[in-house]
Amino acid sequence: MINVLFITSEMVPLAKTGGLADVLGVLPRKLKEKGCDVRVVMPYYKEAEKNLKRLKYKSKFLKEEVIVTIDWLPYRGKIKEATVDEVSVYLLSNNDFFYRNYLYTPPGGDYTDNDIRFGFLSIGALEIAKALNFKPDIIHCNDWQSAMAPISLRWKKHYNDDPFFKNSKVVFTIHNIAYQGIFASRFLDKFGLSHSLFNTGQLEYYGNVNLLKGAIISSDLVTTVSPTYAKEVKTKEYGYGLDGVLRALPKEKLAGIINGVDYDEWNPETDKGLYANYSLNDVSGKYKNKAKLMKQLGLNSKGSKPLIGLVARLALQKGIDLVVDSLEELMALGVDLVVLGTGDARYEKLLVNAESKYKQSFKAIIGYNEVKARRIYAGCDMFLMPSRFEPCGLGQLISLRYGTIPIVRGTGGLLDTIIDHTESKEAGNGFIFHEFEGKELIGAVKRALTAYDNEEEWSRMVETAMSMDFSWRKSSDIYVEHYKKLLEQT
Repeated sequence: MINVLFITSEMVPLAKTGGLADVLGVLPRKLKEKGCDVRVVMPYYKEAEKNLKRLKYKSKFLKEEVIVTIDWLPYRGKIKEATVDEVSVYLLSNNDFFYRNYLYTPPGGDYTDNDIRFGFLSIGALEIAKALNFKPDIIHCNDWQSAMAPISLRWKKHYNDDPFFKNSKVVFTIHNIAYQGIFASRFLDKFGLSHSLFNTGQLEYYGNVNLLKGAIISSDLVTTVSPTYAKEVKTKEYGYGLDGVLRALPKEKLAGIINGVDYDEWNPETDKGLYANYSLNDVSGKYKNKAKLMKQLGLNSKGSKPLIGLVARLALQKGIDLVVDSLEELMALGVDLVVLGTGDARYEKLLVNAESKYKQSFKAIIGYNEVKARRIYAGCDMFLMPSRFEPCGLGQLISLRYGTIPIVRGTGGLLDTIIDHTESKEAGNGFIFHEFEGKELIGAVKRALTAYDNEEEWSRMVETAMSMDFSWRKSSDIYVEHYKKLLEQT
């Protein structure tokens, strides 16, 4: 049995801002099903407290506590234990750090003490393992918020010399390299790190400390959330200044493992949020979903036109600017379009204003509502993901599961999961455009519309999409194999 300690800043259903939480909500459970002893450490946020009560999870404070020294002062953390989908989760409690209205960023900018908050989480997680005598074979860290764990184990004498962690291996997953945890050099003093680490080969980054950089260098294995993203982060375009650090890693120290989708949670046969359930063997319910969705949205083409959906943060990363800039050409193609999301206020306003111009053909839903998202995945014919970059992407995987054909930009995990139907009519499950340009987007939509006009061809593609397996079953197998290889090196 492999003992695995996950350190994360968020996890569904307890606290979420992005895809990291989705991954941590499923992967530990799948690893447990494969025989691993998995424990998860995350902060006891105000949001986590609310969700524990809302979902009626049993939880209790343990008698054990941990102390983390920061800036020569002891900070105490209580441990709340909960069982979430049969996985033991330890919520590190410190009201000064975590009992706030937001996880990372209130309106106006990041919390100014995020360095201390998540340094406390990272080191506190190691102390929790010791306090509970859970000796981890693998310490699996996620994004910069957990970076002080590998940094401490490699370069902080108190942990580097600790026999408790002597045989532990560290896996560090980059979910989005754009977020790196960059702080002033005084960070070293706060956490008792030697100033000898402040050099370009370790923690220094343009006069500051870069925690993500330190985690990459100090971990035993670095993973990203798709094979293509593992290649992209080594380029200047996608590496966000750390491409050189990643290129310098030995080949065997960097791996891309595609994220999966929880097929129990996202299943058109059982999804209670849908107007009608359906399956690969009987897709008639999909068309009922389309008809009812269009009626709810106030679109009146009676299903004669293809319906395109987009569910995403309204942010530049997701390519929302490309959609807005191309909206006139897109609507001129004779499609119906629904956008669901929240984010940049400028694009929220532009999308809402566009409704009056494209009456009964375009709908913008500002905000996020999971039931509405599920109905869009199920009721649309096509799903649009024009991302500037996309480490993995879950939207295209969910849309495939629901028989909704993705139209994506060729980047990151989108390239690992979508095969262009234009190039392979047998294996094709979507349409890809490569250059981040409006004419390329429009060209991909036109190719999709051509296929849509051929009913038999489109039905085959829907069948291909729904037949694909992007569940966590495959990806969790790959993680276990990497864990085993690391432990063989001991």
